[in-house]
Amino acid sequence: MSMDVLFEAEQFEIAGGFKISRETRTHAKVVVVQLEDGPFVGRGECVPYPRYGETVESVQTQIGEIAPRLREGLSRSALLEAMPAGAARNAVDCAMWDMEAKKAGTSAAGLAGLGALEPLTTAFTISVDTPEIMAQKTAAAAHRPLLKVKLGGAGDDLRIAAVRQAAPDSTLIVDANEAWDDTCFEANMAACEAAGVALIEQPLPSKADGMLAGLNTSVTICADESLHPGSGIDGLRAKYDAVNIKLDKAGGLTAALDLLEKAKADNFKIMIGCMLGTSLAMAPAVLLAQHADFVDLDGPLLLSQDRSPGLTFEGSILHPPRPELWG
Repeated sequence: MSMDVLFEAEQFEIAGGFKISRETRTHAKVVVVQLEDGPFVGRGECVPYPRYGETVESVQTQIGEIAPRLREGLSRSALLEAMPAGAARNAVDCAMWDMEAKKAGTSAAGLAGLGALEPLTTAFTISVDTPEIMAQKTAAAAHRPLLKVKLGGAGDDLRIAAVRQAAPDSTLIVDANEAWDDTCFEANMAACEAAGVALIEQPLPSKADGMLAGLNTSVTICADESLHPGSGIDGLRAKYDAVNIKLDKAGGLTAALDLLEKAKADNFKIMIGCMLGTSLAMAPAVLLAQHADFVDLDGPLLLSQDRSPGLTFEGSILHPPRPELWG
């Protein structure tokens, strides 16, 4: 009997909307892959990333093209060669992990050679806005130990100062999404240092991040958009102290685990991040995040309603996925 390959697009409303430097969204748009082999069902979710030219439609096309080979029994290792890194391969790869775990009667963590999964502290994201609005949103989340602050370029020095005042006890990490340039870089960096920011994610455009080489700062500088899908980490160490590993960019858990080991071997600090998706998208990343320095898997917390069953959150504590969700 050949395996059935099903896939569909879904969308989930974002509570209060979501703003970063280059876009505003009201819904999380995802694609779910479901593999069915007799009584066994494996699922994976991806979030197409417009920054790299992905759309819901293009991702579905890629999955449709690989479906015949999946029905014939394509392996995960062969999948790495059969599909390019990106969201489509991520959904397929994670569905394959889920399927393999269920067939083996064990967990995906066990298949990956990991020990028992432990609860994690995840960041909680504050969208970019005016300093006043960001301060209000931060005050409502100031009880959380780790806040991720989206920034937007000019004026970020005022934004980060307002956020710090509203959450004096939280650890802050910030994400500029490539929005800084030489007109605001110095002022924004100084503001982050003054606020005791622990990490700055992708302050400059990936094509203009050379000025980060040799930068003298107390803040950890993390690559996100500069870590392109499928490109690896070569050449990043001169400019960055950390890398943000995301399943959708790595192209699945198989590739992400390999990238994680290479990044650790090169003495990068590790951030495990996510796109804006549901618990099904976050669940495989919990495996990656077990030994990360920074965990940013708050996608479900930003939705008006997550899928059910979903991950369990106690405040900012993220518990490992249950088998009925994934893995």
